[in-house]
Amino acid sequence: MKNMLFFLLFIAGISYAQKKNIYKSAIIAFYNVENFYDTIPSNKYRDEEFTPKGIRNYTSTNYYSKLNNIAYVIAGIGKDAFANQVILPALIGLAEIENELVLNDLINHSYLRSGNYSYIHFDSKDLRGIDVALLYQPNYFKILQSRPLSVILSGKSKESKFTRDILWVEGWLDGELIDVYVNHWPSRYGGTQHSEAARLEVAQILKNHIDSIKRIDYKRKILVMGDFNDNPNNTSIYNILGAKEVKYERYNGLYNPFFNLFKNGNGTLAFQDAWSLFDQIILSTEWIDKQQGGFYFYKSSIYNAPYLLEPSGKYKGYPMRSWEGMQFKNGYSDHLPAYIILLKNL
Repeated sequence: MKNMLFFLLFIAGISYAQKKNIYKSAIIAFYNVENFYDTIPSNKYRDEEFTPKGIRNYTSTNYYSKLNNIAYVIAGIGKDAFANQVILPALIGLAEIENELVLNDLINHSYLRSGNYSYIHFDSKDLRGIDVALLYQPNYFKILQSRPLSVILSGKSKESKFTRDILWVEGWLDGELIDVYVNHWPSRYGGTQHSEAARLEVAQILKNHIDSIKRIDYKRKILVMGDFNDNPNNTSIYNILGAKEVKYERYNGLYNPFFNLFKNGNGTLAFQDAWSLFDQIILSTEWIDKQQGGFYFYKSSIYNAPYLLEPSGKYKGYPMRSWEGMQFKNGYSDHLPAYIILLKNL
């Protein structure tokens, strides 16, 4: 398995031919992996149900099946992007990861080992103990600094004042200084309208931090990825973040390459026979110019291979999730991965 491309934003050291030109390529991906817990009880978080003695009877057999499935999906993203070449993504943003034990098992899995991945992860104050993380290949992405952006909610729409932190990572992507944000915003539990205020608060925290970076370096390339629990046209993303569907190279803002996919009926999760596109990768407009010396945006996509979808029954065509109620189904996730391809002119 080639280790040139990485999961979720990165530059792969392969050549990509198009219109008689040669390009360097990089895959950036995001995947909500649905309750990826280990089996060990925690003294800090509410994870009792994901233990052998819990109501789910979550055993080591379940855990290693889940591990194998998630690693297989991540390896499959590059295959989907590059016509069956098994190429690992450069950067991969993950949501619903419990801890470093899970991350260590994941990056050392046989499907991913050739990528020589490292990861960035911080424990958040989320009551369930699920966090975001970033996998990256150190040969291509050099970390300068990273930290969690703490999110403390005002309590207007959520009982708990804590939710998942935003992971901020600054580093060099094949010589280009970029900033990466990995997100998992508050859910719609309790109703979309009731819970919206929490997502608006998180969106403003993210926007403020991006603005602080841009005040220092207005040409800085920004990558924002995550499960936003909102669609591209919702207020949190479209209005507060200002992530638009148009590709204006001179527009000093954010471009959302998943907006048109959403308008065309595509999504990353299904509920009540309707698709939502909560999982997105958003870019600052510095990625638009195809004549630049660095990487530029080429394509956005949702990885929806047939094996990731329910083949029959009531939920035919839905993502094949790991759990149905309290029963382990040996599926993958209730979300599909989102990814983009970056190119660089050689």
